[in-house]
Amino acid sequence: MAKSLEQIMQETNIVTHLRNSKIGMYIYPGVAPEFTNWRSEQMAWRDSVVLYDQSHHMDEVTVEGPDAQAFLAHVGINDFGNFDMGRAKHFVPVTPAGHVIGDHIIFRLDENKYVTVGRAPTSNWIMFQAAIGKWNVKVSHDPRSDSRPDGKAIYRTHYRFQIQGPDADKIFEEVNGGPVPEIKFFHVDTINIGSRKVQALRHGMAGAPGLEIWGPYADKSYIQSTIAEAAKKVGVEMHFVGSRAYSTNTVESGWIPSPLPGIYTGDGMMKDYREWLTEQSYEAAGSIGGSYVSDNIEDYYVNPFELGYGFYIGWKKDDFIGKDALTKMKGASSNRKKVTFEWNAEDVMKVIASNFAPGEKNYKWIDFPQPNYASSTADKVMQGDKMVGMSMFNGYSFNERCLLSLGVVDQSVEVGDVLEMVWGEPDGGSKKTSVEPHEQTTIRVRVSPTPYSTEARTNYADSWRTKT
Repeated sequence: MAKSLEQIMQETNIVTHLRNSKIGMYIYPGVAPEFTNWRSEQMAWRDSVVLYDQSHHMDEVTVEGPDAQAFLAHVGINDFGNFDMGRAKHFVPVTPAGHVIGDHIIFRLDENKYVTVGRAPTSNWIMFQAAIGKWNVKVSHDPRSDSRPDGKAIYRTHYRFQIQGPDADKIFEEVNGGPVPEIKFFHVDTINIGSRKVQALRHGMAGAPGLEIWGPYADKSYIQSTIAEAAKKVGVEMHFVGSRAYSTNTVESGWIPSPLPGIYTGDGMMKDYREWLTEQSYEAAGSIGGSYVSDNIEDYYVNPFELGYGFYIGWKKDDFIGKDALTKMKGASSNRKKVTFEWNAEDVMKVIASNFAPGEKNYKWIDFPQPNYASSTADKVMQGDKMVGMSMFNGYSFNERCLLSLGVVDQSVEVGDVLEMVWGEPDGGSKKTSVEPHEQTTIRVRVSPTPYSTEARTNYADSWRTKT
C-alpha cells in the first residue's frame, strides 16, 4: 500500500527528503527538445513568430455544477466578481496560513463550467477541496502527459498551442479567412483555423503579442499543419519551439513557474491533505535544489504579495481559504519582492571553465539554456554575510545574451544592486540524480527589473507582470 506524504514526513525531515529526491530533472514531455536550435527558437518569439506546443506539460481540471463559481472563489484568492463568459484569470490558491500552493490559468467555459490549466500542486488542491467539501460540483482531472512514456500512446482531452511574435497576426488572418476579432488581454473569443472553430485567449509568454488556442486533442495534427501551411502561404518563417527553449521564456517575462507548494506544515485541513496525497504525488516525489539549505521547510515558502499577486485578492469576498492570514500579511515589511537577477558573465565563465580542468575542483555544471536541476530551486543570494534573497528559476536568454533568474529579495534591496548568489550545493552536492559531485562558488548578480524584457514591461496589459 502506498504511503501518504504525511507518513513520509513522520519518518524523515521533509527538507532532507525533497533535497535528495530521485525523481530526476523536471521534464517538459511530448515535444522534441529542439526543432531547429534553441537559440533561433528564442530569437523567433521576439523577431518573427513561434508555435509553442503546450499540449502535454500541464494538468487540466474541469469544475462544473451549480456551485462551481462559489467553490473556486473559496479555493482561490481571486476576485470572481468580474469573471464573465469569455474571460480567463490567473488563479492562485493559498493555504490557510497564506502560503502559495501554485497557480493555474482558469477559463470560464459556460455559466457553471470552468477549466483550470497548470502544474500538479494546484490541481491536487482543487480536487482535495472538492472531495472534503459539500459543494455541488463535479470535478474531472486530465493529468499531464507521462514524462517517460516508453512508447505508450499519449491521449489528452485538448491540444493547446500558443502562436506568438510580431508576425503572428499575419498567420491568424490567413487561417481565420480574414481579420481576427480584437481580443482584449486575457479575454477569450472564437476564431477559425481552417474548417475548425477554436477558442483563442489573448496572451503573451515572453512579451510579444499572440494567442493561445485549444480544442479537441483529435484535431491536433490538423490544427498544427493548417497553421504551418498558412505561415508558408503568407511568407512568414514560423519556428516550432522545442522543450529546451520553451521553459526559458519565463525569465524574460517574469513569471516564477515552480515555487515550492507551502503545504508541508499546519494541522487540521493541512494534515488531512498530506494524508490524502500519496508518495507518488508531485508534493511527495518532487525535489528542492540549490545552495540554500534550511531544516525549516517554511523558509522555502512564498506568499502572494512576494510574487506580485496581491492585487488579485478578492478582499470583498465573504470567505476564502487563507483570507485571515493574508489580511495580516498585507503591507508587512517582512514581505519580500520579486526581481530578476542578471548573472555576471565572467563568473559564469569561471564556473564553466572549472569543468575543463582535469584533476582540479569543478563547480556545479550550468546547463544551457536551462540550468534548473530540481522541481523547485532555492539558491542563496547574499549581501556581504547576510542572506537577502533567494533565486528560484533560471534560464539563459539568447535574446539578452545573458543568464537570468527570477527570485525574491528583502525590501531594502534596490534595482541596480550587485549581490552574490551562492551556486552549487553544500558538502559536494545532494543525492539527486541530477547532481554531480562539485564544489560551491559565488556568482555576482545584478538586481534588475521584472519583467527583464523591455518588450514585456512595455507591452503587457495591466497585469501581475507590470504591477508593483
